[in-house]
Amino acid sequence: MPIKVGDRLPETKFRVMTSEGPAWKSTDEIFKGKKVALFAVPGAFTGTCHKMHVPSIMQNADAIKAKGVNTIAVTSVNDVFVMDAWRKACAAEKLDFLADGNGEFAKALDLTFDGSGNGLGTRSKRYAMLVEDGVVKKLNVEEAPGKVEVSGGDALLKQL
Repeated sequence: MPIKVGDRLPETKFRVMTSEGPAWKSTDEIFKGKKVALFAVPGAFTGTCHKMHVPSIMQNADAIKAKGVNTIAVTSVNDVFVMDAWRKACAAEKLDFLADGNGEFAKALDLTFDGSGNGLGTRSKRYAMLVEDGVVKKLNVEEAPGKVEVSGGDALLKQL
């Protein structure tokens, strides 16, 4: 059963790029005691994710933070090196990129889809989530992976 508003996030780990190289970060380290806007995308550098979703987040980042959000993060079932290259290519310094390389977080949320028909394997569904102290407060899941109708930065901003 997919995660829903009111549920606590499961304990998993993400890979993040630091100045010393890849490191692990737990969900507690990211979400405990914080208000986090989390955006999930099917894949770094993919058309919709790169040209529509991340730009919508970046365009609204200052306004989202002005609403009391401590962290704006993007996650995808990609490795930490791809996520770091994508962050740099997008000039997305205001966003934290969380690599869910094995899809453990996406699977724990039950928010995956099978993209193997396109050579992508198991991927995260596209969504926007507001998390306060590890508890889901808002959740907007796209019906189709190629759409950014309810999961963009502008849509989440309207709910804050």
